[in-house]
Amino acid sequence: MSRKKSITVRSIVTHVGVYLSLFLFLLPFLWMILASFKTQVQILDTSKLFEITANFSNYLSVFNEYSFLSFIWNSFIVGIGATIFGLILGLPAAYSIARYKQEGLGLLILVARIVPGISFLIPWFIIFSKLQLIDTYTSLILSHMLVTMPFIIWVMIPFFEGLPHELEESARVDGCSIPSAFVRVMLPISGPGIVTSSILAFIFSWNNFMFSLILAGDNTKTLPIAIFNFISYSEINWGGLMAASVIITAPVLILALFCQKYIIAGLTGGSVKG
Repeated sequence: MSRKKSITVRSIVTHVGVYLSLFLFLLPFLWMILASFKTQVQILDTSKLFEITANFSNYLSVFNEYSFLSFIWNSFIVGIGATIFGLILGLPAAYSIARYKQEGLGLLILVARIVPGISFLIPWFIIFSKLQLIDTYTSLILSHMLVTMPFIIWVMIPFFEGLPHELEESARVDGCSIPSAFVRVMLPISGPGIVTSSILAFIFSWNNFMFSLILAGDNTKTLPIAIFNFISYSEINWGGLMAASVIITAPVLILALFCQKYIIAGLTGGSVKG
């Protein structure tokens, strides 16, 4: 009987903890959505904190006055570019580290991932300035690869380690070279891991603020930087700021919700097989 009570109490505590964590996580997001439909006066009125209104002027202002479509386009180009080139370089590197036990290379990439990105900003700014690449997609994609490529590598290393080496050896017997066996055999069966690393790498690039702050300009400004348009010395446009935040958050949130099964399968695939 005591054991059943213990299990019941544990279950109650677990459920309370889960619901409390969910509430604390969703409360700011819910307030952000509600505030995006309110006027400045309504947002600052604490008595109307969770009042529901249907005012779309903030969203119209975001797109008509602040040209947010161009910022969305810039973020998509940079995010997709950094993810694609991160995959092109990261997948062979991850397979090489996993297949040939190159711990030194893996450690070097891990260090590059851990080192604060601000350490690279001044050298990059000097180099890209000399090459006249400031305010270009090239500089932003290359800088965002510092985020995407190490992440792709470290997600894919355990996945490749879990794949049987006999598959590559069979392909070699059939006349494939190592690169050919990698492309024709190993990559197709690594789909879940590739999808997972691609989605998460894109999300990290989409949300990146620091690199774009220094290297972007009027032509390549991304969404996180565009938030500054709603902040001035005299006031903060809370309605526009909340509407812009919803626009920034919505694509990655929808992407994560629709692809969550692939993300879970990819993250657990390597550990289960390994």
